[in-house]
Amino acid sequence: MERRNVGILGATGMVGQRFIQLLANHPWFNITWLAASDRSSGKTYADACAWKLDTPIPAHIAQMTLQPNTPEASSTELPRIIFAALDADIARDLEPRFAAFGCAVISNSSAFRMAPDVPLVIPEVNADHLAVLETQATRKSSGGYIVTNPNCSAIGLVLPLAPLEARFGIEKLFVTTMQAVSGAGYPGVASLDILGNVVPYIKNEEEKLEEEVAKLLGTTNGQTFTPAAAKVSAHCNRVAVIDGHTECVSIKLRKPATREQILEAWSGFQPLHGKGLDGLHLPSAPLFPVEYAPEPTRPQPRLDLMRGNGMSTTVGRLRPCSLFDWKFTLLSHNTIRGAAGAAILNAEILAVLGKFDFRAYRPLPSGNAANAQVPA
Repeated sequence: MERRNVGILGATGMVGQRFIQLLANHPWFNITWLAASDRSSGKTYADACAWKLDTPIPAHIAQMTLQPNTPEASSTELPRIIFAALDADIARDLEPRFAAFGCAVISNSSAFRMAPDVPLVIPEVNADHLAVLETQATRKSSGGYIVTNPNCSAIGLVLPLAPLEARFGIEKLFVTTMQAVSGAGYPGVASLDILGNVVPYIKNEEEKLEEEVAKLLGTTNGQTFTPAAAKVSAHCNRVAVIDGHTECVSIKLRKPATREQILEAWSGFQPLHGKGLDGLHLPSAPLFPVEYAPEPTRPQPRLDLMRGNGMSTTVGRLRPCSLFDWKFTLLSHNTIRGAAGAAILNAEILAVLGKFDFRAYRPLPSGNAANAQVPA
């Protein structure tokens, strides 16, 4: 695979830091451009960033100069591929500007997840939804487009749901999340609000989870999306855990399924290593996206968080449900699989599918492109 230059919008935040950590030695992508807020522009990354991860800032990244966060104002060459780790309000303005300029925007923001022409993608679940990006107006003009990954709690949930939906169908779903504080960013939740406590409210989180599950498990004709018919009810809570979202799920299936059949559906779920997409060998894709932990006390964030290098969902405690059919507990890494890692995996499948081939479109202006405009 050709090694491509990439940029990161929102590079100093928690998800931006995770992008840098995961991309530092990526075989397909090379970070050449970083941007954050206006107050950080012109500073070195090391001076502007309060680094919070357990590995040091890569030396070459530490010395990079942060660029203005608009495509027209960059003083260095803007790469065609942009990973965006922005708050939704900021993303609504900036992401379309980069797409109009001719960039592929691989977004972690919620701003455009439910837009009718924007794919919301988990490659193991609905890679065919990427076809819809060709309908975006910017794709037809500059070549740029927006692709999003789901909410951090939705990704961990949908991975074990997808093989059940395919084999048995899902009629109803009830989920309660226990979400880590890193999901709130930095500085995030005040210590006096979360230590020794549970906060039973995360703004807009329940709505995101309910609507995104329907889009992810739905279908497409290449032009539009049809959401899945499953009814979803969510309770979302913030808990005093650093990383790792735990979710308790009760599910009613459309067709009866035994415990053994459900476990077989999970263990056999290898869509990026089997028929259809066989041979992709995406660097970030786990061999087993869903792993079952048979111990009665699992999964736990301290023990299971890094399965599949943080890209797998761990499922446990599968048992009958007196209200629906079955219930289980799951765990996923919210800033790897639920954020930066998910976007990187989306970029990997876009690369394999040829969506980073911009030869049919005008090149972006080269370095020192202040106030430059891409010709119409």
